[in-house]
Amino acid sequence: MASQDLAAQVVLITGGTAGIGLSLAEAYLERGAAVVVCGRSPEPLSRFNHMHPEALAIRADVTDAAARSLLLDEVARRFGRLDVLINNAGTFVERNFAAECDATNGLEQEIATNLTAPIQLTNDVLNRWPKLTALVFVTSGFALVSPTRAPTYGAVKAGLHGFAEGLRKQLAPTTHVLELLPPTTDTTMNAGYAGKKISPEAVAAATLKALDRRRPRALPGPAKVLPIMLRIAPNTVKRSVAKM
Repeated sequence: MASQDLAAQVVLITGGTAGIGLSLAEAYLERGAAVVVCGRSPEPLSRFNHMHPEALAIRADVTDAAARSLLLDEVARRFGRLDVLINNAGTFVERNFAAECDATNGLEQEIATNLTAPIQLTNDVLNRWPKLTALVFVTSGFALVSPTRAPTYGAVKAGLHGFAEGLRKQLAPTTHVLELLPPTTDTTMNAGYAGKKISPEAVAAATLKALDRRRPRALPGPAKVLPIMLRIAPNTVKRSVAKM
């Protein structure tokens, strides 16, 4: 997918009002694409609207079937089609099963947001636009090595990783399925983390580069060595993640 073709594309980004999603939206806008973002909270959507009046911001909870349908109805009404879906919306929840009485509190919502909703939205989109140009799933390096402080986050991201892997085979060669595995990124989710973080702009740039080159994965910054390190020094990687 050449960058000059992006001006003709319609792109939907879930959770596109902050962090990686916002940087992806801005990167696509800079390339001339038509951008749609969605989110649950009105304040970030309002800020996005003010910053980028040329884009379309829609309030929608993608875990709700009716909201997904209305979201896609609006995309169809405004643009008539969709070319790229970026499943970016997610939540990070720390859970300590050794210390908490109810470590599964809110688990259903976590699973719905991080795993079920992206799968369902992908299905909804493909039913309307079966020849989609690209599908992007934002997982995490934690999909390959689960973090000690958030084992369910690792579990659901591993599930999404598996879905992307299988879906890529089903949709080839028509639709490019890209998995984005960002390392620890400088977003609100990681505000309390004191270690090294990559910028969301760098993540967005790596994502578009991987889309341009039709790669199966985008591995920004330190994430690019993760698959190799897991093969040659898995215990070192696991010890490192355990400290995070």
